[in-house]
Amino acid sequence: MSQDNSTIDGAVAVDPNQPPDPSRRFWVGTACAVGGVAGVATAVPFVGSFAPSAKARAAGAPVEVDLSTIPAGEMRTVEWRGKPVWVLHRTPKQLEDIKKDDALVADPNSDRPGYTPPYAKNEYRSRKPEHLVVVGICTHLGCSPTPHLAAVDGPGLPSPWEGGFLCPCHGSIFDLAGRVYKNKPAPDNLEVPPYQYSADGTHITIGVDEDNKA
Repeated sequence: MSQDNSTIDGAVAVDPNQPPDPSRRFWVGTACAVGGVAGVATAVPFVGSFAPSAKARAAGAPVEVDLSTIPAGEMRTVEWRGKPVWVLHRTPKQLEDIKKDDALVADPNSDRPGYTPPYAKNEYRSRKPEHLVVVGICTHLGCSPTPHLAAVDGPGLPSPWEGGFLCPCHGSIFDLAGRVYKNKPAPDNLEVPPYQYSADGTHITIGVDEDNKA
């Protein structure tokens, strides 16, 4: 005996022998599709939040310096990874004065680990003698030393002192190669960041070298 659809406690009984209602199938499919789109719309901003911002990418990006714009005896400060980096174009006299400091500084050839790449483990702490590239932050407690690029006299300074970098916080003194003098609070020479010269030698790029690729 056949059975018609009937209402039982407000619910509609469906005859299993009848094909499914096409309109019901349509709305179920539509609901699933809309839910899937909403899930994707929610996921895209969430995943995108893991991508570094343009400012963050720029903060760690290499910095190029045109050496032709720095006359001999002058220094340029640039920012790399939030740190001040000094690029000093040393004169022949300044290079000679550095040699006089060998017996006065604590680590003349930068043999202590941690602050100097292999190509700067020398008297001048540089790839080429005329250019010094160092991070302008004292290795003691993070103050920024004051550059003195000419001879200066003063209490606590070597006499004669042909110039260098004097930390105003606790009196650490560095020569024009960024080497710390003996018996000063700073435990190490100024940090030499990774850098390399352009093929024609007119520019340097701070932040890249043999072991640090852009």
